[in-house]
Amino acid sequence: SVYTSQLAAVPGSVGQIRECANEFLRLSKGHNVPIFLVGHVTKDGAIAGPRLLEHLVDTVLYFEGEGRQSLRILRAVKNRFGSTNEIGVFEMRESGLHEVDNPSALFLNERPAGVSGSIVLPAIEGTRPLLVEVQALVGDSHAGSPRRTVTGLNPGRVSLLLAVLEKRAGLHFADRDVFVNVAGGVKLDEPAVDLAAALALVSSFRERPLPEDLVAFGEVGLAGEVRAVDMARQRVAEAAKFGFKRCIVPRSCAKDAKVPGAELLSVDRLTQAIELAMEF
Repeated sequence: SVYTSQLAAVPGSVGQIRECANEFLRLSKGHNVPIFLVGHVTKDGAIAGPRLLEHLVDTVLYFEGEGRQSLRILRAVKNRFGSTNEIGVFEMRESGLHEVDNPSALFLNERPAGVSGSIVLPAIEGTRPLLVEVQALVGDSHAGSPRRTVTGLNPGRVSLLLAVLEKRAGLHFADRDVFVNVAGGVKLDEPAVDLAAALALVSSFRERPLPEDLVAFGEVGLAGEVRAVDMARQRVAEAAKFGFKRCIVPRSCAKDAKVPGAELLSVDRLTQAIELAMEF
């Protein structure tokens, strides 16, 4: 909607975007003031129209959140002068946006007790550990093609986990409907979620609730191995702070992840992790 009359091009065209953005850039640097340009995004979350605006500005911030939920996440996907890994978590109230000092507690305050298909994952958002609940529901399919519905995770990654569970753990999902969700509207895109999602699927498949004080993280490979992930100690420390006493972790992470008050259960195979989680 912002345009310059010096160009005959219509608003939103490449020429208009380039000229207007450069004018704002000159104004900002000339007067030493920050300027925020608000742009539209597509349904996939990308900046609508030409990506030219992303290249011109110093920082690109995405303000994420479902309209039906109160939580909002401010995420930097480009930062010319700092890290792109940090996030801010906010809650929408009647008086406006308020910072959430302890998002882990907020994500877990409605977690059901004694229900199969639920496990807590110590995720990392930027440099910040965040406890989130990963949920799975596996049921008999009454259609010709079983449903696969995934929210908050990469659907392709969940399909890979289902294949590994069938091949390496002998669990048959081909005729089952599978639903996977990350509670609270959080979107996770890190390999550490693999082990938690796999255990949630097995828990729902076998109708056996997992211990309430158990967390798990780790990358699962195609051979059924559990691989190391980064920032293991910070993940375990965050879990211990909230009273989670047992952590299933990759064996290669166990040495550096020891935290007082947390029992580390180290594994190097997915089948080992399943046996440990199911024996409690």
